[in-house]
Amino acid sequence: MKLQLVLYNIRSVYNVGAILRTAEGLGVEQVVFSGYTPRYDDATLLPHLREKLNHQIAKAALGAERMVPQVAVADLPSWLTEQKDQEWTVIGLENNLAPEEEARKLVLGAPVEAEKVVLVLGEEVNGIPADIRECCDYFLEIPMVGRKESFNVSVATGIAVWGLQNS
Repeated sequence: MKLQLVLYNIRSVYNVGAILRTAEGLGVEQVVFSGYTPRYDDATLLPHLREKLNHQIAKAALGAERMVPQVAVADLPSWLTEQKDQEWTVIGLENNLAPEEEARKLVLGAPVEAEKVVLVLGEEVNGIPADIRECCDYFLEIPMVGRKESFNVSVATGIAVWGLQNS
């Protein structure tokens, strides 16, 4: 399975670094940054801010920040539409679905018939916003056994990517 990750409005530089490390380790083709997600070597930042963010991301990524292909996308809904036109299946990693979204829910471990998947990750607290959710073909849910309702986004990413690749 070919896989791209979209990091939309991820706040923590350490989550970004951990996701990059996981992406490299699990063979993700590309990581897409959108919204206010901090990115490695962001040329739009002043040099001292870029250096600070690079250091923080690299602390968790341990070199993967230089290995995984990365791109920044300003208009994510348009980009997702382009991917769908190229036969990529767009899956949002989300556990708080609206009733009308329940029909598009995939539970981790269920077979996924797609050969090319874009996995969308949303903000740590509020998840994927409505305009991005509308672009998703499916929503992937990781079943929780304990009392917590969700995992940290970087941990959830590792579980989801591995689960998709092994479904």
